[in-house]
Amino acid sequence: MNADLEREYSEFVEARSHALFRTALALTGHRQQAEDLLQTVLTRGVRHWARIRATAPEAYLRTALYREYTSWWRRLRRAREVSAEQVPEVATADGTTAVDLRLALRAALARLAPKHRAVLVLRYFEDRPDSEIAEVLGCAESTVRSQAARALARLRDLCSKLDIVHLKETAGR
Repeated sequence: MNADLEREYSEFVEARSHALFRTALALTGHRQQAEDLLQTVLTRGVRHWARIRATAPEAYLRTALYREYTSWWRRLRRAREVSAEQVPEVATADGTTAVDLRLALRAALARLAPKHRAVLVLRYFEDRPDSEIAEVLGCAESTVRSQAARALARLRDLCSKLDIVHLKETAGR
């Protein structure tokens, strides 16, 4: 780039950089990111100044701001980097908890009455509706509901560390 074009570009940047910066700030929402965005676009714009100076250089650079910002957030969506003073500890899954829960469930189920055990197995492990359970066990639906409530109460007593919410999850393992 010759000296005249360079001087002309510098004058343009000096005159219009505040307006372009406001656009970059509106896009990013952060001063430092807006500065980086504007600097990136202005650095690329200098290469094309000879071509864009005769038409609408500010419109060209605004379009470049939008496009560059779009490419930034597309990249950020793929790999987001967060700075922190200390690296956070990463919790790892403890497989022994699931095993302990399953063993406790089996022991507690073994101590239930056969009809209670059957109702719980059909309802929670096989995910059957009360009407089917009643048909299989040869009793009324209301009996199924009352037996299930009693069985769950007994199960809670037998196994205090067993969370009934996890009953279904444990069954699938």
